[in-house]
Amino acid sequence: MRIGVLAERTGVSVATIRYYEEIGLLRQVARRGGQRVYDHADAHWLAFIRRCRDFDFSIDEIRSLLSLMQANRSCSEARELAEGHLVALRRKLAELQALEQSIASLVTACASTCDGGAAADCVILQAG
Repeated sequence: MRIGVLAERTGVSVATIRYYEEIGLLRQVARRGGQRVYDHADAHWLAFIRRCRDFDFSIDEIRSLLSLMQANRSCSEARELAEGHLVALRRKLAELQALEQSIASLVTACASTCDGGAAADCVILQAG
């Protein structure tokens, strides 16, 4: 299949497919008549990469997962990598929740003190 068909089937843009080839996540494929020609294994591989990106795995983490697949390694190694990613996501989520609470407090304070006065007196602007 051509690159456009692969992009459509996997939901990955043509530019991203080319980028993944360039950085070695996706194999460089043979060309016929100047066109890249992909097979179903390439589509499966690319769908896996896309799913990893949907889960916010980094390129390096995806590279590690792919190498585990290629070497037919232990599932526990993949689980360890995913657990590390989960810990990082939970840390990020806690930081975002704290940020949300801070901004919500400012908005509440502004709503209770704002009388349409000067911007210089705004609680939100003073907090910055």
